[in-house]
Amino acid sequence: MLWSDANNVHSKAQQCKIIKLLVHRKPRKLMNNNGDSDGSHSGAHSRRIQPLAYFIFATRWLQLPLYLGLILAQCVYVYHFWVELVDLIGAVMGNQTALQHILDAVAIEGAVRPTKTSETTIMLVVLGLIDVVMISNLLIMVIIGGYETFVSRMNLDGHPDQPEWLSHVNASVLKVKLATAIIGISSIHLLKTFINAKAYDEKTILAQTGIHLVFLLSAIAIAYSDRLMSGNTSHKEARNSH
Repeated sequence: MLWSDANNVHSKAQQCKIIKLLVHRKPRKLMNNNGDSDGSHSGAHSRRIQPLAYFIFATRWLQLPLYLGLILAQCVYVYHFWVELVDLIGAVMGNQTALQHILDAVAIEGAVRPTKTSETTIMLVVLGLIDVVMISNLLIMVIIGGYETFVSRMNLDGHPDQPEWLSHVNASVLKVKLATAIIGISSIHLLKTFINAKAYDEKTILAQTGIHLVFLLSAIAIAYSDRLMSGNTSHKEARNSH
């Protein structure tokens, strides 16, 4: 009797040990068809890029000299802005050389050349400065947004000086913002034409107005198509979540 009780206790102890081993045992990694585990080894295989694919992927850096060239163009616009601003201030202060530069800048071929600084002359010069600033903004959007979208990430998330539009920039947003900037530049040129309407014939004014309307309709079409695409993407994500 005592011998059977001892055997029962021993068998129960062995069963408890087996259960503990099964509980604390680490699960074996699943094996794929090639005999490799599904762990880090397969992840390393999935992260490998073939030489041809890597070469094609690296060609995106060919755009870097283009963006550096746009930075040089930005420097030219900054220099031009300050030259025009200094000439405007000098003309108002009575500097004849600066006055001649300003009058040459606002003179239109076929129209009467102004001889002094008037409100219209100052307005045209200021519009020219605004035009330079808007083109500079366009360059900044193309340089930063294009580099972020097509070349490499800048990792500016959380940076205190990060522009608001750069936090959600992509190819679609960049196209809409570029179209909006072009409309602003076209508006400045159209306003300058209306101010000097006497120096232009009717066909020229109508042509510039038509071009501006085409820019406006193009921007609306781009924004509408982007909205449709984003709406379809959100619907697909909602269906997949359900």
